[in-house]
Amino acid sequence: MRHFTCVQDIGDLKEAVNEALDIKKDRFRFTALGKNKTLLMVFFNSSLRTRLSTQKAAMNLGMNTIVLDVNQGAWKLETERGVVMDGDKSEHLLEAIPVMGCYCDMIGVRSFARFESKEEDYGEQILEQFIRYSGRPVFSMEAATRHPLQSFADLITIEEYKRTACPKVVMTWAPHPKALPQAVPNSFAEWINAAGYELVITHPEGYELDPVFVGHARVDYDQKRAFEGADFVYAKNWAAYADPHYGQVLNKDRNWTVDAGKMALTNEARFMHCLPVRRNMIVTDDVIESPQSIVIPEAANREIAAQTVLKRLLTPE
Repeated sequence: MRHFTCVQDIGDLKEAVNEALDIKKDRFRFTALGKNKTLLMVFFNSSLRTRLSTQKAAMNLGMNTIVLDVNQGAWKLETERGVVMDGDKSEHLLEAIPVMGCYCDMIGVRSFARFESKEEDYGEQILEQFIRYSGRPVFSMEAATRHPLQSFADLITIEEYKRTACPKVVMTWAPHPKALPQAVPNSFAEWINAAGYELVITHPEGYELDPVFVGHARVDYDQKRAFEGADFVYAKNWAAYADPHYGQVLNKDRNWTVDAGKMALTNEARFMHCLPVRRNMIVTDDVIESPQSIVIPEAANREIAAQTVLKRLLTPE
């Protein structure tokens, strides 16, 4: 595997999940694989789980790690080609990226959608420049349109907790005070579709995702109906995708908050969320603190997902 940005890069999903579960049994078995190798993690946006889990995964494999927060201590970076750099940005990505490549063997990049241009966001401008100019294997630590490390961890978690071969998985929109990217819901839908599970996406009208990611999932605008018989409930907010409202918050309807009454409609479903979560906006305290909540094991699997990906990137084809 040369790069990792989406579910297609991982290859056979069943094999990837089995490899991840095997690594989880002994995560220090491959420490020689990364000896004298350096991982550079570049953050254009904030992180907690992604930073900690990926750095820990690299250490498990014997790698050195360098963490660069672009917004603290680095030169301000220009990302657009052809601009006259007479403002506050001192360095261009076209020079910065190959320089970064000189100091490492692999690069992880975290860069969210800006909501300034759908074309630029969905063209993955920053991530693609790292792939093109770094000369190193590159993996996404969340990009404008996808969060594949999160989705891989989600799938591993579902595999561990499912009670049927083909569970019903419901991804529900939930209210949030800010406009959030579609990366997590896009990616989750992409991975669950690829796994062949029954996927239902429920949200208010106006929050339709890109059909490329929705795939063969069923869309239901009635949240309670969607919850009926669910085995897993994945809650997440996202801003509008469709023009002319791209990146906008269309409503903050608290009736979409996941509560105990809605969870009672399910097949004793497990509750999932990528974290961080706005309590009593996305989900009520009693649901996220209930025995059915698996948000902490889900977060713990971020390390396993990252280690599986890094191991594959380190292994010559």
